[in-house]
Amino acid sequence: MKFWLGIALALLASSQTRGSTVERIFKRLHEEPPLPTSQNRADEVQTLWIEQKLDHFNESETRTWQMRYMLNDAHYKSGAPLFIYLGGEWEISPGRITGGHTYDMAVEHNALLAYTEHRYYGQSRPLPDLSNENIKYLTVNQSLADLAHFILTIKENYEGLSNSKVVIVGGSYSATMVTWFRRLYPDLVVGGWASSAPLFAKVNFVEYKEITGQSITQMGGADCYKRIENGIAEMETMIATKRGAEVKALLRLCEPFDVYSDLDVWTLFAYISDTFAGLVQSHSTGQIEGACQKIMAGSDDLSGVAGYLLESYGNARCYDFTYNFITGLMLDTSYNGNIMRQWTFQTCNEFGWYQTSGSSAQPFGTKFPLTYYTTMCVDLYGPQYGNEFINNQVDTTNQYFGGLTPGVENVYLSHGQLDPWRAMGIQDPDQATIIPEHAHCRDFESISSSDSAELKASKERIAELVREWVK
Repeated sequence: MKFWLGIALALLASSQTRGSTVERIFKRLHEEPPLPTSQNRADEVQTLWIEQKLDHFNESETRTWQMRYMLNDAHYKSGAPLFIYLGGEWEISPGRITGGHTYDMAVEHNALLAYTEHRYYGQSRPLPDLSNENIKYLTVNQSLADLAHFILTIKENYEGLSNSKVVIVGGSYSATMVTWFRRLYPDLVVGGWASSAPLFAKVNFVEYKEITGQSITQMGGADCYKRIENGIAEMETMIATKRGAEVKALLRLCEPFDVYSDLDVWTLFAYISDTFAGLVQSHSTGQIEGACQKIMAGSDDLSGVAGYLLESYGNARCYDFTYNFITGLMLDTSYNGNIMRQWTFQTCNEFGWYQTSGSSAQPFGTKFPLTYYTTMCVDLYGPQYGNEFINNQVDTTNQYFGGLTPGVENVYLSHGQLDPWRAMGIQDPDQATIIPEHAHCRDFESISSSDSAELKASKERIAELVREWVK
């Protein structure tokens, strides 16, 4: 009995390790923006719940659910503004509203600080599971309506807030929500700060990996870019010339991986490219440079790239990058802390944003085409989520929210120059601030002596705007 139990536990540990590599790569690209390093530990954050409609746009649907939010009232004075940090595709945490630049601005204005959790993420679970029938209520429009209801309810019920001005703040997808909320509900908020906001929905988002490559060149050098390009091209060639077994051994791929299956090969190269995307998107001082030093330390292109990948993947016996394994994770309809199923649904149903290999102006090869992602939509959510449907939904999103011309006032847009997401945002210098050598959502810290001149100027600008908005 003990023998079989030991084998079962070993298999479970192996599957968890294999899963965690894939989930870790995905999560790094979709996690809560970095929490401010300087925290006011004396502030107490309350975790509270508010009743929301399941479907704000269907009067005959009477079901409701409890949305989680957090409040910091340590510095609040009656009649002062309400500052709301919007949650995106992550679980909210108290550290977001106990430090950083938004917190500092809230303290200056004696504001009440709130942090709202997006439906279907974290503990905010409208329905018991994520089945195809239940997940259809996961849309940005429903989430924006959740926010509208939250603002109206808290202003009505919280002492001294009834006439308070509201400022909203977000990063990444929640920065998109800041912009779109201001478009749909301009009377509910006086302004917003949108850091790293993608606003243009696009199915074949080739620019993402292009900018990832450009950022590697800028911070790590042209030799690093070239080595990544050559190393990945060599892996592709090996698989194409019946040397796939060597690639499997080199990258310690688990046995089910089929070098003759397009879907398996596409999965592998998609996640290789996403490993580098995670490096760039989350860049902080020295991060890309350090990775490039490791890559360049290899004896040749192939070993340099493979060595870096293996080091970043951890120390599992093998890594499962098969299509069946990835889709298996996403066919799990339980709330298990892995947000791959929810976010992928949003891309299939509203945004696209597939970061494909459709451009030759990037170093990650040719083996993660658009077909890989659209096939996954059908396999996960049903035959209606095919090419035509996805394209129509993306067009509808752009028409409804205005794409790169959202027509909003009083939204401060900031981007990191290294951030691949900026390609889907407004980059006109008259409308947005691009901060050199900074990455995704890297401008939320308090103003500091270590800030670059451009970063400090950007933070000071939003502080000035907030002063005007809440006068």
